[in-house]
Amino acid sequence: MNLVSFSLIFAGVMLNAAAQILMKAGTNAVGYFEFSSENILPIGWKLATEWHIAAALFCYALSVIIWILALSRVPVSIAFPMLSMAYVVNAVAAWYLLGEAFSLTKVAGIGVIILGVIIISRA
Repeated sequence: MNLVSFSLIFAGVMLNAAAQILMKAGTNAVGYFEFSSENILPIGWKLATEWHIAAALFCYALSVIIWILALSRVPVSIAFPMLSMAYVVNAVAAWYLLGEAFSLTKVAGIGVIILGVIIISRA
């Protein structure tokens, strides 16, 4: 895999991870809510106007464009497993930015994911 292909995959992974963190920050800002017929419009409006969620949707849209570029250069059997690195980025970012717990179990899982990506990328 050349540098351009790797960079596209990396950018797609990072944008996907950023979108998840922004989405969580947005839902934290909005707070707990229940969907019912009475509050679909008020909650929908609140979510649509929350800047974290708007930024997350932008990241998702950009990541799709970048991902299409990546898939035009790399076999999907190699590119798609690389998306699992978003789990690693999200776990660290959620711990650092959102104060979520980081346990030994998560560290072990992250290790397995990294090992799997390394194995697949060398195939």
